[in-house]
Amino acid sequence: MTIVPVFAVVTGGGTAGHVLPALAIADSLVAAGHERASIHYVGTRRGVEVALLPSTGYPYTLLGVVGLQRKKVRGNLLFFFKLWQSVRDARRLLAQLKPAVVVNVGGYASFPATYAARRAKVPYVVVSYDRRPGLVSKLLARGAAACAVAFEGSALPHSVVTGAPVRGDLINLQRDRDRAAAREALGVPSDRFLIAVFSGSLGAAAINETVAGAVERWRDRRDLAVHHVVGERFLPSAAPARDGSEGILYRVIGYEDRMAQLYAAADLFVTRAGAGTIAELATVGAPAIVVPWPGAAENHQVDNAKVLSDRGAAVLVEQRDLTVDRLVAEVERLMTHPDELLAIAGAARTAGEVHRSGRLAALVEEVARR
Repeated sequence: MTIVPVFAVVTGGGTAGHVLPALAIADSLVAAGHERASIHYVGTRRGVEVALLPSTGYPYTLLGVVGLQRKKVRGNLLFFFKLWQSVRDARRLLAQLKPAVVVNVGGYASFPATYAARRAKVPYVVVSYDRRPGLVSKLLARGAAACAVAFEGSALPHSVVTGAPVRGDLINLQRDRDRAAAREALGVPSDRFLIAVFSGSLGAAAINETVAGAVERWRDRRDLAVHHVVGERFLPSAAPARDGSEGILYRVIGYEDRMAQLYAAADLFVTRAGAGTIAELATVGAPAIVVPWPGAAENHQVDNAKVLSDRGAAVLVEQRDLTVDRLVAEVERLMTHPDELLAIAGAARTAGEVHRSGRLAALVEEVARR
């Protein structure tokens, strides 16, 4: 059996907001000519990577690290023990793999392998795609060979603007070209205005309830369809679907793994403002109403949303202002003003140029050669 030398360890995880960008980086390195077997993923046993990684073909290691409990001091006794164990395991793993570079995609799951890289003097890249860097990114940035950031003016040292990591199927997507095929695959009639709603891998009660209220308001409309990704935990209590035979077509699902098709098919999106979502909306040039999660650390999702809304590339509605009346008004305004909808989409696509640039993979390769 041929043993493939490890080029890169990509580390991060816990939520889809970290796992999907990490896999996007891995895919970009494969597209640049590296063998899939030479990219090793390191995450946590408690994250969505447990379900997402097996089908990717990437070798991976899952550590026992857990997240810091900001409001439960006693719970952090387990955190520190698990962290120490995971750093120890990561040091052993890096000694075995001998990667040329480690790529940190943020979150608590990325700390052990990146800290182990620092101790072993393996060069590493910190990838920060939030407008405000997360705690782990800030802690480890000083020792990084480079920090790949999505926006100008980052406070992180050694920062290089590369754009955010976005999956190749989204980088290559063209909404006008792919719309008809995507709608056919999703079973959405071509004559309905399609609203796609999603709010991260866990879903969001506030958005779900407001959308359900709007759907009830629109129940008799035969020109509307809503594809609502509510999150698996909310699926049992979600509003009932509607088949469109007597009015609105309303699809309700827990998790959507056909995101490229959804981005191509929908006319308008209603989303949270996680950094990954904001980057994807810009990359594909999709018009959206973005509702930042107010519980995000330092309310950083508002800053993420403003990356688009400040340049006319999205409509920003803060959660305190999200009512059924407001959502219905915003959607119906955009439906009746297609030129405005088109302008928002065009501004979003322009903002996404940096994410489609390929600079991130190039920076990782540059650091590996040092």
